[in-house]
Amino acid sequence: MGPRNAPVPGAYQYFPLNDPSIGTALEPQSENVPELFKPLKLKDIVFKNKIFVSPMCQYSSDNGHATDWHFVHIGVGYFFAVHAEASYSTLLDLQGFATRGAGAICMEATAVVPEGRISPEDAGLWTDSQIAPLKRIVDFSHAHDTKIGVQLAHAGRKASTQAPWVRAQSLGQSHVATEDVGGWPSEVYGPSDIPFSDMFPNPKALTVDGLAAIEKAFIDSIARCEQAGFDFIEIHGAHGYLLHSFLSPLSNTRSDEYGGQPLENRLRYFLRVVKSCRRAWPDKPLFVRISATDWAEGPERDDQGIWRQWGIEQSTVLVGKLKEIGVDLIDCSSGGLWAQQKIPYVPGAHVPFAEALKRAHPDIAVGVVGLITEPSQAESYLQDGKADVILLGRALLRNPHWPLLAAQELNAKVKPANQYERAWV
Repeated sequence: MGPRNAPVPGAYQYFPLNDPSIGTALEPQSENVPELFKPLKLKDIVFKNKIFVSPMCQYSSDNGHATDWHFVHIGVGYFFAVHAEASYSTLLDLQGFATRGAGAICMEATAVVPEGRISPEDAGLWTDSQIAPLKRIVDFSHAHDTKIGVQLAHAGRKASTQAPWVRAQSLGQSHVATEDVGGWPSEVYGPSDIPFSDMFPNPKALTVDGLAAIEKAFIDSIARCEQAGFDFIEIHGAHGYLLHSFLSPLSNTRSDEYGGQPLENRLRYFLRVVKSCRRAWPDKPLFVRISATDWAEGPERDDQGIWRQWGIEQSTVLVGKLKEIGVDLIDCSSGGLWAQQKIPYVPGAHVPFAEALKRAHPDIAVGVVGLITEPSQAESYLQDGKADVILLGRALLRNPHWPLLAAQELNAKVKPANQYERAWV
C-alpha cells in the first residue's frame, strides 16, 4: 500500500492528520527552539507551545448559546485586510485559531447565570442546552490537537450593559441595556450598592444567600464544561467583574465577613469560589485571571495603613492563597474596576506585575497579556523569566496566523497545517 492521506483517529469527520501537531517545533531537541515553542505541562495536559489565545468577548451569543460565529471565530475565520497602499479591501480566507498554531485557546467570558452576563448577547453555561454548540467547537479544536478551555465569569455590577459598538454609538448616553433590548438593569448585583459609573446600572448588594447561589452556579457550570470536553477552565477574577469587585476597597464597602478594610475579608469570597471550583474540577488545569492593580490615583495603601485600592501588594498575597488551593496558572492583567483609571497604554504594560508575581511565587505558572504584538518582545518575557505563557488578544484578531509568523521571525521550524504547508516552506 502506498502513502496515505491519513485521517485524525476517532474524529467526527474526515480531517487530515497533522503529525506532529500544528504549532509544534519540528526540531524539539534543538538548542535553538524559542521558549515560545517549547511545550508546557500543567496537570496531565501538555500544551504544545506557550502562545495562548486570550478570552475575547464576541457579543454574538443567542441567549447564551454559542453560534456559528463562534465556530468560525475559533475554527475557520474570514476577515478583511485593508491594503496599506490602496483604497480597497481584500478578502482573505484564513483558518482560525484552532488550526494556526496556538498552543491553547481560552473561549470568552461565559456567564454562570443569566444575570451574570456583561451584555444580553454574551455567552453562558447556565443551562444544559448550551453544552452542544460548545462541544462542536471543542471537538473541532481537538481534531486539530489544539487544547481549548473556557473562562467562567459573573459580570457583577458591570452586567446588563450594551455591546461595545453599541456604546460607541450612544454619544454619551447611558450604557445600560434596558429590558426592551433584553437587559436586566434591576437585577444587577455586586458586593455593595456602588455603581461602576453613572453610565452603568445601580447594583444591589448581594445577600449571603445570593453569594451561595452564585458559588453553586460556578460548580454547576463546571459540570457542563466537563460534558463539553474542555481541557482547562479559567475563573474570571479581573476587570472589575464580580470577583474582582469583592477584592477592591473601591467597590467593596461591606461590613460583614466579606468586605471592608481587612484584606482577609475581601479575599474571602474570591477564595471560597475558587476553592469550590478546584474541588469540582480536580484533574485538569484551573487558571485564574486577576487584575494586578486598579490603576486609581494615589497609593495602594496610605501612610496610616489604610487600603485605598487593589494593587500588586494585595495581588501577591492573593496569588499565594490561590497557589495553596491548587490553581495551576495565574493570568495576569490589570484594571477595569475604576472608571477613571489611568492605564499606560504601552507594550507590555502588565509585564512588571507578572514579573513581580513570578518572583514572589516561582512555583506557579504565570501568564501575561496586554499589548504584546512582536514575537521578539513575547520571547524576551519568557527568556527573562517574567512569565511562563504569553496570551494574545487583539494581535490574533488582526492576524490569526501570528504563531507561524513568529516562528519565521525567530528562525524556528514549526509545523503548519498540512493544507497550508506550501505557504510556509
